[in-house]
Amino acid sequence: MRSYLLPVLLLIVDVITIIGVALISLLIRFDGYITPQYMEQMIDALPIMVISYIIMLLSMHLYTRIWRYAGMREVVAVLIATTLGAGLFYTGMHVFDKSLPRSIYLISWLLSTGVIGIGRMVLHYIAMRYGGKPSADAEMVNTLIIGAGDAGATIAREIERYHKRSRKVIGFIDDDESKFNRLMGGIRILGNRNDIPTIVKEYRVKEIIIAMPSVKRDEIRGIMEICSPLKCKVNTLPGMYQLLDDEVLVSHLHPVSIEDLLERDEVRLDMDIVEHYIHDKVVLVTGAGGSIGSEICRQIMRIGPKKLLLLGHGENSIYLINQELKGLYKDGPIIPIIADIRDRQQLDQIFTQYNPQVVFHAAAHKHVPLMEIQPMAAVLNNIYGTRNVAEVAGRHGTDRFVMISTDKAVNPTSVMGATKRVAEKVIISMNDTYDTKYITVRFGNVLGSRGSVIPLFKKQIEAGGPVTVTDPEMTRYFMTIPEASQLVLQAGAMGKGGEVFLLDMGEPVKIIDLARNMIRLSGLEPDKDIHIKITGLRPGEKKYEELLTSEEGTNRTNHTKIFEAALDTVDSEWLMGKISTFESCQTDMDVIGVLQDIIPTYTPNHNV
Repeated sequence: MRSYLLPVLLLIVDVITIIGVALISLLIRFDGYITPQYMEQMIDALPIMVISYIIMLLSMHLYTRIWRYAGMREVVAVLIATTLGAGLFYTGMHVFDKSLPRSIYLISWLLSTGVIGIGRMVLHYIAMRYGGKPSADAEMVNTLIIGAGDAGATIAREIERYHKRSRKVIGFIDDDESKFNRLMGGIRILGNRNDIPTIVKEYRVKEIIIAMPSVKRDEIRGIMEICSPLKCKVNTLPGMYQLLDDEVLVSHLHPVSIEDLLERDEVRLDMDIVEHYIHDKVVLVTGAGGSIGSEICRQIMRIGPKKLLLLGHGENSIYLINQELKGLYKDGPIIPIIADIRDRQQLDQIFTQYNPQVVFHAAAHKHVPLMEIQPMAAVLNNIYGTRNVAEVAGRHGTDRFVMISTDKAVNPTSVMGATKRVAEKVIISMNDTYDTKYITVRFGNVLGSRGSVIPLFKKQIEAGGPVTVTDPEMTRYFMTIPEASQLVLQAGAMGKGGEVFLLDMGEPVKIIDLARNMIRLSGLEPDKDIHIKITGLRPGEKKYEELLTSEEGTNRTNHTKIFEAALDTVDSEWLMGKISTFESCQTDMDVIGVLQDIIPTYTPNHNV
């Protein structure tokens, strides 16, 4: 019942307003003196005027809007409604053969627009001022915004509108000296980043918002070095490419994470060539429930495939990515498939039924220590599984086949790395056998993947430590899952067949520095609040990852973040013969021996 009370009250107020506007219009037109003749004409016209304006106010939904969130759209809606109402009023008067001085229509339109518009803005203010119900122990948080640009201004404006009872923006920080001491939206720009500690202390700041979504990551790292010791809550915005339509909202804020510090600059795709080979095509992704596979699926759906086949062995992970994509694309052509890439007959049935034109092969066993324990599992999945998918794709005339590889395949010290290196050779050899364009994309660790060290460190920090690092000199390359997936799509478009593309991984990161930064981001001190424990290299691990062997060089491509490895040719007959010898292996050492025969640079030791 209460939901109808405000619209009814607004309707009554608008009727009274329109009647009042009519009388005031006459007073203005005749300088305060209204003759009985014109008063009678106006009384006759009142029903037409009221009905005309109310119909248009109703048509613009001005009785069903939530006025707490009113903005420019509501102002425009009032203007349209009163303008159309005045037009309908004028038309109705002629239809019913009634007359008024023409100036009355203009005066009444101006007055009704102003009074109704101001009334709605007063309602917006009341809703903003008194509509919220903060908890009894709600505390005002003094907030400092770093970045006096568009994003900072938008965040400040939204806080003022919707969060003023919980946050107070005390000022901006910006390194542009020309902005110092100037006001932006009534809020002063207090200084540069070096002034942050002083400002935090002087104004008792409890929250810092980094509102620079397009800034380079090294700038964020520099700011965090200043902010980390201040014991303030530090929030940031995702990069602009992650914001929908560049919309900046307080809801997008999240605590600064290690992903924010390691994330690199935005990837720019050549969408024309990417769309050319994916749009309106049947696309199959193996390992679609994994970290990389699922993100590739998200990117593909944005391009608009004819069908997207989500193939995976784990039913739960396939269910989750299918539910996610179905929620975003309700009528999307998404087909979940539970299948094992080691089952060639099942793959044949899938390819016969759906005839995929593009395949992204992301399925693999990737966990290094687990594969050291059971090397044959890695061989069956990473080598035999890859060969099965690639051969079936070739026989069914797939246009493009893109395999995801790893930097651990270069001079491997692990079973996982060695099997992925063999898989690379398998894909290269296929290019000479079938018309399909076979392409391999090799890159390092991705932030946030299931096997990444970052989730492990987070759990260890939450548990109070210790944080375990295998070696103080260990380094790894990192990139974000969206960046890696976008570059995979780009490389797939660039390939002509037989290439191994390398993604620009940036500078390697010391794992011990990563651990220390994550501890600091949690508001704690390394080796004081959280101890770092050195555990020693695990089986198959090495201190440094590489993207190229000593024999390989690189060729530049037309994309700044993608390189092509200069590879030796592969003897397909010899390779397939060697792979067949895995079937006679009786022990794990036999498996490792065959891997060493195929990959001479494979050195299964722990002290690299």
